[in-house]
Amino acid sequence: MKRGISGEDEGNQAAEKKDAKRIAEMGKPTLGEICKLEVIIEESYEFKSTVDKLIKKTNLAVVIGTYSWREQFLEAITVSAGDDDVDDDAREEKLPSCFDYVMHFLTVFWKVLFAFVPPTEYGNGWVCFFICIGVIGILTTVIGDLASHFGCTVGLKDSVTAVVFVALGTSVPDTFASKVAAIQDQYADASIGNVTGSNAVNVFLGIGIAWSIAAIYKGTHGKKFYVKPGSLAFTVTLFTIFAFFNVLVLMYRRRPGIGGELGGPWGYKLATTMLFFGLWLLYVVFSSLEAYCHIKGF
Repeated sequence: MKRGISGEDEGNQAAEKKDAKRIAEMGKPTLGEICKLEVIIEESYEFKSTVDKLIKKTNLAVVIGTYSWREQFLEAITVSAGDDDVDDDAREEKLPSCFDYVMHFLTVFWKVLFAFVPPTEYGNGWVCFFICIGVIGILTTVIGDLASHFGCTVGLKDSVTAVVFVALGTSVPDTFASKVAAIQDQYADASIGNVTGSNAVNVFLGIGIAWSIAAIYKGTHGKKFYVKPGSLAFTVTLFTIFAFFNVLVLMYRRRPGIGGELGGPWGYKLATTMLFFGLWLLYVVFSSLEAYCHIKGF
């Protein structure tokens, strides 16, 4: 009796194992009629833009570069959204606005032109660096010459043309460089240091080297190198006063209620922008009035 029951149980267990094995084999991957698969991987530019913004926020923007001319030309002809911060809760990529399209069509020539610069992948970025310095120098020279010819055409004095059009034209590359540094860097040092460093290069190298070469050339020919000061004393003094006032404003903006030299609440940003822009207008107006002898200089 016990032997019969034991044999029946063993038969049931064998049947269950056989069913379990059959079910397990049904779940195994098997080759069907189609045994080849083609996988196409496409780059998502929207996802790349999102990753780039995340890297900027973590102060790792220095690792962003270009690896091919194809990538540079695609970025040059592609309309992208502005650099405004997107809320963390936003899941969709920000679409370009009407202003972005207008700015793209106004600057597409320069974007395509600078896309010919070698990518940062070549020579660890040094090739790109030196060629960019050369191209910026050529572009600044062209802008300065155009500004000088414009002032001559409309009949402005050279001193007025220098402080308005030439200075404005040659400072455009510095303006964009400071803007990029202000967005990408965690602190304001790079943005403000770019301005002060640019002025130092202009004064110590731009004027110093040029005047030294002229003085050496005149000295070898037995002549003296002499440049009349004109209204230089007045404009430099006015610039120094306004620059000192700007430094005081930047130091005041370090208060905890504002948060730092750049950025901060909307009201402080607008007030600082209008103040600095107003000081530049006053500098241009007073320099022009002194050049045309409406006010007395020194």
